[in-house]
Amino acid sequence: MPRLRFLGTGTSTGVPQIGCHCEVCCSTDLCDKRLRTSAMLSLDNGAHILIDCGPDFRQQMLRWPYDKIDAALITHEHYDHVGGIDDLRPFSFRKSIDVYTNERCAHNLKQRIPYCFAEKKYPGVPNISLHGLSELKPFCVAGVEVVPVEVLHDQLPIWGYRIGGMAYITDMSSISSDEMLKLDGVKLLVINALRHTMHHSHQSLSQALQVIDKANAQTAYLVHMSHEMGLHAIVDKSLPPHVHLAYDGLEVEW
Repeated sequence: MPRLRFLGTGTSTGVPQIGCHCEVCCSTDLCDKRLRTSAMLSLDNGAHILIDCGPDFRQQMLRWPYDKIDAALITHEHYDHVGGIDDLRPFSFRKSIDVYTNERCAHNLKQRIPYCFAEKKYPGVPNISLHGLSELKPFCVAGVEVVPVEVLHDQLPIWGYRIGGMAYITDMSSISSDEMLKLDGVKLLVINALRHTMHHSHQSLSQALQVIDKANAQTAYLVHMSHEMGLHAIVDKSLPPHVHLAYDGLEVEW
């Protein structure tokens, strides 16, 4: 069965947050230690697909080693989701890594790390084949169909992805009814929930639960959480039986 490992489940500041002494940031529970949100999909055909590559990527790969990465899916260009792309180098020495995202994000990456995409690359830079997609059409990655799901991150259109019975959505504040149809009946839904109170660019816990219900998801895991979500052990017990707080290192099947 395909598997998804949560490499990180925290928001852009991570948990604990620098300089904070709240009960969550001071917790000794490893579930309350959250690196920036990212995941690794392991397919039945042996392929590994990375979803987002944030600034904690190197630390994540040292903690949960993988011998290869076949492709990467990028949701959007904010630093907590792309800040580790340079650290793809060890995985790209033998073979170029295909990186897929929307056209705007691809253009942004070329401006921010131009040395990765120069015609004459400096020796040792990541060997990346960047695919900036302009349409919300299914595409093939490592032998599987990937369906892009467009959501809004405040006013910024970003992409989530559905692969078979799994859908991965992060940093969403809202979703259109047409895009919502792409999530219908999903077996495993990974979706963001920042905290309990409202936020202008991220879903709250109650908003995430509403989307989970609308999607008729069999099982859902929450990611991109801040320290304001509360202690993992307490909040997780308060959720519906089919909804869980994800934590760093957790691996699930569907």
